[in-house]
Amino acid sequence: MASFTGEFECKLDAKGRLVLPSKMKALIPESLGQEMMLRKGLEPCLELIPMVEVKKDHNKLASLDDTDDDVRFFKRSFFRRESTVDLDATGRFVISKTMLRHAQLEREAIVIGIGTKIEIWNPECYEAFMSKEEKRFSDLNKKFLGKSA
Repeated sequence: MASFTGEFECKLDAKGRLVLPSKMKALIPESLGQEMMLRKGLEPCLELIPMVEVKKDHNKLASLDDTDDDVRFFKRSFFRRESTVDLDATGRFVISKTMLRHAQLEREAIVIGIGTKIEIWNPECYEAFMSKEEKRFSDLNKKFLGKSA
């Protein structure tokens, strides 16, 4: 599976469409089709995920006991946060109004590769979020990779 990396500045058109950067689009194998999942992130961002990765999450959820109240609540909350999108030949897709509101997206976006998925942020939200997290990144880099940033 592709490993998405990098940070790109993108524009949204008046209809809420975003064109995936060509370097990221090129990493999606044609054999996987052009359908991807757009999910509300836990932070104020969106996650664009190849269906092969989404199926892993869905399979885990399918194995849970639906007679458990917590399982039903979690599934309800989880599945309402996502919807499928189709990429056109140029890598363009429509972002629904609900998703645009969640990520506070208007005309511009920052698109970030984070391994198996892609995050889409409002540029100001992203800057504010990351500026608070620089020290934390340095500490976690040391913890996970054994290196100073």
